[in-house]
Amino acid sequence: MTVVVGYLSGKGGAAPLRLGVAAARSARTSLTMATIVSKPWLTPPSVRTDTRYGTWADQLAAESAEEAQGHIAALPNGLSVDYRRYADRSASGGLVQVVEDLSADLLVLGSSADGKPGQIEVGSTADRLLHSSPVPVAIAPCGYRGAGAGRFTRITCAYPGTPEAVPVVQRSAEMAEQLGLPLRVVTFAVRGRTMYPPEVGLHAEDSILVAWEEHARELLAQLRADGVVGQNAVLQVVAGNGWGQVLGVADWQDGEILALGTSPRGDAKHVFLGSRATKIMRHSPVPVLVLPG
Repeated sequence: MTVVVGYLSGKGGAAPLRLGVAAARSARTSLTMATIVSKPWLTPPSVRTDTRYGTWADQLAAESAEEAQGHIAALPNGLSVDYRRYADRSASGGLVQVVEDLSADLLVLGSSADGKPGQIEVGSTADRLLHSSPVPVAIAPCGYRGAGAGRFTRITCAYPGTPEAVPVVQRSAEMAEQLGLPLRVVTFAVRGRTMYPPEVGLHAEDSILVAWEEHARELLAQLRADGVVGQNAVLQVVAGNGWGQVLGVADWQDGEILALGTSPRGDAKHVFLGSRATKIMRHSPVPVLVLPG
């Protein structure tokens, strides 16, 4: 088992490395930092061009490894780290190849450099991998400083209350047990801007939301009754006006990671985010772990 972190010098900062270290420490496993260098679409027209490409690729990989080593050296020691370079026509394709070659269990990525501090901004490479990765994908928020304890402290699973999401809760529970972490299962109750027509009125809107929250609590309790989660799991409904507010008041711990499920699409082994999960990810203040449904 190993954790793979996609890393390229000068892009995204140390956030994915810090998240990768926390994941590897939590799983008591090794960490592989992978740099993907662009592979020419056409055969170089001359030996000289081929040599220049090889020199550039070697230099980029060496700079990435050196930069990553500097970041990791500042963190607590005791972690086995391997550095690898792959050449591929796309960063996403190269990272999938690394994952398959190493039989990795987790791929860790950073947010786009254009994102706001503390929030997750999915860049082009991450977007492709969220549609094609054969393993779970973890994404760090912009500027992520890492877990204060050096490892994860709790897994929270977002549960929309649908039958299709139950296996994701079960997998999150299994992961929490394997890592020796507490589990929290949360259903987010969100009042949208156009949830109901104006003539209904705010009072009726509040009544409907309260009824939905009660129904969500019943669905959460059923997870425990069915043995999907253990007796120690925290079951919670968090309500708010809009996704930003509801994610902001969810009482996050330092070192927490949020697990999301996926929507069916083609090969069930591949991850694919639905619209609800995409909104949760966009507003999550903690790293997000996307699990295949």
